[in-house]
Amino acid sequence: MVYSLAASTLTVAAPLGCDAGPAEGVEPTATATRRPSDVLVTGADEEMLVLEVTEANRVVVRLPRVEVGQGVTTAVAMMIAEELDARLADVDIPLADARAKGNQFTGGSSSVTSLYGPARELAALARAKLVTAAARRWNLPARSLHTRDTKVVAPDGRAATFGSLTASAARITRPSVSSRPKPASRHRVIGRPTTRIDARDIVTGRAEYAGDLAVAGAKPTVVARPPTLGGKLVSVDSRAARAMPGVYAVVRIAGGVAVVAESFHHAFQARDALRITWAPGPLVALSDAAIRSRLRAAVPRLGNPPRGSVQTEGEFEFAFVSHAPMEVLTAVADVRAGHAEIWFSSQTPMDARESIASAVGLPASKVKVHVVRGGGSFGRRLNHDAAIEAALISKAAGRPVKLMWSRADDIRHGRMRPASHHRIRASHKQGRVVAFAHAMASVSESHQGRGLSAQGHAGNRVTPAVAPASGPLPSDSGLYNFGRVSGDSGSVELAIPLGAWRSVDSGTMRTAEEIVVDEVARSLGKDPVAFRRTTLRSKAVKAVLDKVADAGGWGRSLPAGRAQGVAVHEEYGSCVACLVEIDATDPKNPRVTKVVMAADVGTAVNPRGLEAQLMGTAIDGISTVLRAGLHIDRGAVRESSYADFHYARQRHAPLRFEAHIMPSRREPGGAGELGVPAAAGAVANAYARATGSRPRRFPLNF
Repeated sequence: MVYSLAASTLTVAAPLGCDAGPAEGVEPTATATRRPSDVLVTGADEEMLVLEVTEANRVVVRLPRVEVGQGVTTAVAMMIAEELDARLADVDIPLADARAKGNQFTGGSSSVTSLYGPARELAALARAKLVTAAARRWNLPARSLHTRDTKVVAPDGRAATFGSLTASAARITRPSVSSRPKPASRHRVIGRPTTRIDARDIVTGRAEYAGDLAVAGAKPTVVARPPTLGGKLVSVDSRAARAMPGVYAVVRIAGGVAVVAESFHHAFQARDALRITWAPGPLVALSDAAIRSRLRAAVPRLGNPPRGSVQTEGEFEFAFVSHAPMEVLTAVADVRAGHAEIWFSSQTPMDARESIASAVGLPASKVKVHVVRGGGSFGRRLNHDAAIEAALISKAAGRPVKLMWSRADDIRHGRMRPASHHRIRASHKQGRVVAFAHAMASVSESHQGRGLSAQGHAGNRVTPAVAPASGPLPSDSGLYNFGRVSGDSGSVELAIPLGAWRSVDSGTMRTAEEIVVDEVARSLGKDPVAFRRTTLRSKAVKAVLDKVADAGGWGRSLPAGRAQGVAVHEEYGSCVACLVEIDATDPKNPRVTKVVMAADVGTAVNPRGLEAQLMGTAIDGISTVLRAGLHIDRGAVRESSYADFHYARQRHAPLRFEAHIMPSRREPGGAGELGVPAAAGAVANAYARATGSRPRRFPLNF
C-alpha cells in the first residue's frame, strides 16, 4: 500500500513494519497493493519509507536502515533509479534518525528483501505522477511521454526535469498512466553490476563516520577498563591525570574511569596516568580448557542410532570470535538536563534510543539518535554499548563527548561470537544415510554479578538462542535427504559479553555438518560432490554445487599436500556453494589459493555488491577455520589487536576468487550472511583432504 503525503513537493511513502490504521492526512492511492512479504499498514509518516523529489532535481529517500559497508544504500538507490528512470547520480539515500515506531532493524540479511517491494512501488508511483504532471503542462496524452535521466520527455523532444514538475505532481491524486513497478524483463538498472554510489567518498575520505563528526563542544573521550571481564573499580587516584594539560574531566562510571580531553592523544596519556585498583571479574578462575570442558558436558545425549546402521561421528569445538570491524566503536553524546542527542552507527537505533533514555533517566521522546554510517559491523552494531556509555559519561561530565573504544577495548570487553561444542552422528545403511543427529552446547550470557560489557546497563542484552537447535539443522531447511533428522542443544551461562556474529549459529552448526557430510561420503567410498548431488533435496542447491564443481575444476589432479574441498548452505530464501583449493604442504601454515562460489539469491539487485559480499564471507571462512579466535585466560581475553587476533590479511587471501551469480527473476532473498557456512565448511574439508586429518577444533592454528 503506497501513500501520497501532503507536501509542497512530490512525496510518497510506503509502510515498512507497523500494524496500525492509515495516518491522518495521508491518502491511499488507487494503485495500492498488498504483498504477503510486507508488513502493512502504518500509523505515521515516520514509520514509512519516504521518497521525495526536490526542486533541485534530487530524488531523496531517507533510509530506515544503516549502511555498514554492505552496500544497502546503493541497492536501494538502484531500485529507485530503475522505477523512476532517474540517473543513479541524482538519487540520494541519507540514513534516517531513530524513530518511535516502525522497523529500523538492519540484520538477518533482510534489508534488500524487505525494501525491494516498497522502494520500487514508491518510485513507480512517483514516476506516474511526474508523467501526468508533464502531460497536463504540455496538453499531451500521458501515454505519449516517457522518462529518462531524471526527466520527462515528449515525442517532439521537449523535456522537463523531475524537479521542475515536483510541485504540480504533488497535487495529482490519480495518475493518468500505470503506477505498477516494471516487470523484470524491462529492468535496466536492477541486475546490472554497479559501483557503489559512495565508493568515491569512501576512498577519498569524504564519507563521514562518527569519529569524523564535528559536534559543537564534543571532546575526545576514552575509558580505562579492568584487566578481566566484568572486573570492578575499587579505587582510583586521578590527581596526576587531572593535572595533565588538555584534560577536561575524569569521570567514574560502572565500567571503569573515563577521561575527557582536548585530543585523543591527551586522553590516552591521561588514562595511562590513572592509578586504579581493580577487583577481579567473576570468571577469574576460568580459562579455555575449563570452558571447553563445561561445554562438552552440556551437550545433550544423541540417543540410540537405528539398528544395523554404521556410524560416522564427530565432535567439534569452535572458539570465541571477535567482530573486530575496521572502524572502532565511536559515539558522540550530548546529554543535558532535559534532552539528549546521540550520533553513532546502529543496526537497532529504535532499541538504542529506548536503552539510552533509560540509562540517563529521560523519556525516550527527549532522546534523539542520529544514525551514522559504520565502517563494518558483522553484527557488532546490533548492540549499542558505546552509545550508552557515551551518554552516561556526557551526563556525568556535564558536557558533550566523543567516545572512542580502542581496538583493545572492543576485543577484550566487547561482544563476541559464543564458543560452542557440537556432537554429530550420521547413521548409514546400505549406502545411504538413514538418520542424522546433531546436538550442541553454546555459551550463553549471564548478567549476574556484572554490568553489561562492563558499562553497567542491562537494557541492551542480546543472548544467543541456544535451545532447541538454535541453527538451521538439515531438518529445518530440508537440505539433505538424510532420513530421520534430530537436533538438541544445551548452554553454559557465563558472564561474557556475547553478540550475534555474521551468520550467527549457522556459521558453526552448518560448518560442522558439512565436515560430517564429507566424512560420510569418504566412509561410503563416494566422491563428496557426487554424494551431495544424490542426497540434496533442492534443485537450486544442486545447481550452485554443479556450478562451482564445473567452474572450479572439481577433481583435477593436485600435488601432494594440496586439495579441494566443497560445502553448500541454504538460508534466507537463498543458497550457495563454495569450492576451495588449499596448499597445506605446511599443515601449520596452510594457504587457501583459490575460492569459487556460486549463489542463487533470486534477483540480485547489484551483482557486483553480491560478489563483494561473497568475497567477504570467503575471508570469514578462511579466518575462523584456520586462524582467528579469542582465548580466555583466567577471566581475561588474551588478544587485544589485529596483531594477535589473527584475522586473514592480504597474504592469506586466495590468489584467485570467482563468484557466479545464478540468473533468476524471483524476488530477492538474503545474501549478506549466506556464504559464511559454505566457505568455512569448504576450507575445513579442503584442509582435511590435503592433510589426511579430521579437523575438530577451530580455528585450527589456535
